[in-house]
Amino acid sequence: MKNRLKVLRAERDWTQADLAKELQVSRQTVNAIEKGKFDPSLPLAFRVARLFGLAVEEIFEDEEVANDISS
Repeated sequence: MKNRLKVLRAERDWTQADLAKELQVSRQTVNAIEKGKFDPSLPLAFRVARLFGLAVEEIFEDEEVANDISS
């Protein structure tokens, strides 16, 4: 799943550890989400969205849906 987490975090000058603390997850979890190696649970995705004041869809993008739309 593609996401804008790294960009949003960088805009606030937060480290992965800073974001992890805000979300109550490990830094490794933040790293894995940013790299697209781990898809967050729905509750975690909503926490991320609330933290940044955005809709879930503005942060996370389903690659399969994106590919279907562009085809």
